[in-house]
Amino acid sequence: MTSLAGLGPLAKLAVRRDRGILPAWLYILLILVAGSAYSIKKVYPTAASRDQFAATVPHNPALLFMYGPVYGHSLGGITAWKPGVLTAVLAALMSVFLVIRHTRADEEAGRLELIGSTAVGRQAPLAASLLVALAASLVLAVLLTAALAAVGFPAAGSLGYALAVAGCGAAFAGVAAVAAQVAATARGARGLAIAVAAACYLLRAFGDSAGPGGPNWLGWLSPFGWAEQVRPYGGDRWWLLLPLAALAVVTLAAGWALSSARDHGAGLLPQRPGRPQASRLLDGPEALAWRLQRGALAGWAVGFAALGLASGASAKGVGSLIGGSEQLRHAIARLGGQTALANAYLAAIMSIAGILAAAYATATLLRLRSEETAELADPVLATGTGRIRWALSHVGVAVLGTALLLACAGVCAGIGYGARGGDLGGQVASLLGAALAQMPAALAVAAVAVVAFGLRPGWSVACGWGALAVAGLLVLFGPALSLSTWVLDISPFTHLPKLPGEPVSAPPLAWLCVAALAMGVAGMAGLRRRDIA
Repeated sequence: MTSLAGLGPLAKLAVRRDRGILPAWLYILLILVAGSAYSIKKVYPTAASRDQFAATVPHNPALLFMYGPVYGHSLGGITAWKPGVLTAVLAALMSVFLVIRHTRADEEAGRLELIGSTAVGRQAPLAASLLVALAASLVLAVLLTAALAAVGFPAAGSLGYALAVAGCGAAFAGVAAVAAQVAATARGARGLAIAVAAACYLLRAFGDSAGPGGPNWLGWLSPFGWAEQVRPYGGDRWWLLLPLAALAVVTLAAGWALSSARDHGAGLLPQRPGRPQASRLLDGPEALAWRLQRGALAGWAVGFAALGLASGASAKGVGSLIGGSEQLRHAIARLGGQTALANAYLAAIMSIAGILAAAYATATLLRLRSEETAELADPVLATGTGRIRWALSHVGVAVLGTALLLACAGVCAGIGYGARGGDLGGQVASLLGAALAQMPAALAVAAVAVVAFGLRPGWSVACGWGALAVAGLLVLFGPALSLSTWVLDISPFTHLPKLPGEPVSAPPLAWLCVAALAMGVAGMAGLRRRDIA
């Protein structure tokens, strides 16, 4: 039996298991690029408007940090700039989650031990996951090329852009393969691979925004920088696809070699032994919930801080960035709920931060369901801890974490906006209040997961994420689609004041808090009466 025996059936099994999530990833990436291309054609229909837009980007460090420089003033060049880096990062994350799910996560859950007891080679599970990840990147390249060509962009530039994005996906499939051998747990492997992706993004961001005399060479240390420098529609530097391919080959080979050099169930980095006695900070379910969730909260906080700082710094020049595009001006005004452009832009950013905070709260609360199904709640409930206290420990982390994330976004947005406008203290206070005003709606959305967990636990994941999707889509796209008021009112975010700029009305905030509390109480009552697991 060879080391690749059973590769075909394992690859088919991986595709079958991912038949829902993998098409969702491809659809999101395709819609992101195709939607950006369509909207850019509408917003910047003339060469003069595109020239004016491209001329403002090099003078805005925040935009250079987030998106990089614009190469070319054509519709294709602006389209490759707007979703370019984000699409490459998402393609990398798609590969990371896919590879680790079918390698380290299956090994940790004991599935690979059952598979290994059959006529399956040692390297077949890793090879199957890598084969599926590379196939997904290839399919993504085909779809992106076809979509951009269908919009009317040049075929060569479309292919170059698609291959750059797919190259990042292939490279990080190899990074995930290495991380799956180094870390001993799936969570550790995902954290390691995501940390590498974040470091690569920051290298590119600091290199692009460094200015003429700064360390621009930092961008050349990042695969995202290489993908950006392909310059589709603005030069088509095809040779820069070679470093991406070389990185993919090197990381894939490293993951392959490390896989054969470690014991099954172990990682190359040994796990640190715990303390012989727990500290006083770990003497109850509340401390345990905090310990389990603190790593994820720290990662979310960094993301919220970066979003706030970059958005606040961009708000000062949003008028010059939009230029004469009335469509984009109206779109920001609709989303921000007011006519003052800077306030509307900041209010729109705060709405997005509120939706993201609701996503964090939902994910944190659904940890209850995952602990129940994995039988990790049983040892806790076998002690003197009641099920309500156990559940409230995670609810408390979700509430406090949501407040912390929104505070990070508000303070950093105030710093970015106030530093450029000369009113640091006033803007920090104003935008901190605007961010925290999103909290009642975020908790009301997340409370749906608590209700479902208490009353219908099997539906909790679908209900929690479904409620978030409906609320987010209504507030983001409902005004543009001219939906009826009663439809828009379904989303809790619709009832929030558009801050900064609008007067604050206390009753809607109070009613949202009451609704979140009522759903929480209903969920706890259901949990108290039903069977665990």
